[in-house]
Amino acid sequence: MRKIVSWVAAAVLLSIAGAGLSLAQQAPPPAGPGAGAPGRGAAAAPPPPFRITSPDLVDGSALPQQFTCAAGAQAVSPALQWVNPPRGTVSMALLVHDLEPRPQKKLDDILHWMVWNIPATATKFPQGVPSNTPDLPDGSHQTNGNPQGGVTGYLPPCPPQNVALPHHYEFDLFALDTQVDLPPTATRADLMKIMDGHILGHDSLVVLFNR
Repeated sequence: MRKIVSWVAAAVLLSIAGAGLSLAQQAPPPAGPGAGAPGRGAAAAPPPPFRITSPDLVDGSALPQQFTCAAGAQAVSPALQWVNPPRGTVSMALLVHDLEPRPQKKLDDILHWMVWNIPATATKFPQGVPSNTPDLPDGSHQTNGNPQGGVTGYLPPCPPQNVALPHHYEFDLFALDTQVDLPPTATRADLMKIMDGHILGHDSLVVLFNR
């Protein structure tokens, strides 16, 4: 009888020990330092993106005629606005160009507007930026690379007539970590060269136009 009781007791003890081992294997590992404390050890959220938009333009859509040569002497530049320039931005630069033409089979396309040394605190250009002066009120400078009739600023797009496929006009905005020292006769190539190595951020919008 004593042997039977001893065997039963041993079986019970073995069963309890096995259950304890199973529970230990299923238990989650201990939390690391700082676990459970909100905000500790979490990666910092990325900064909001640098963006250029326009109340007058829709990215990927047709360029309204009031901003083209179809408007004649009444043509004006569209309103532009931007947000979230990267930390460390000292100035900004704007390039507006026609992506289709390749004069003399080179990399350059057709420049329509170039503005540099836009203040880092600026957030927009109003519709109808004066196009008859190289110097703007905010201290920035502009050219279209080919002054015609006193127009040194925005040059309204004017692709060849009766061409089925529209041209693509890109508005490129660059955030720079420096001021840009360029003469009024600067070309797009001059600006691109001096910006190289100083670009903190870039965004663009593209509109289409044909006649």
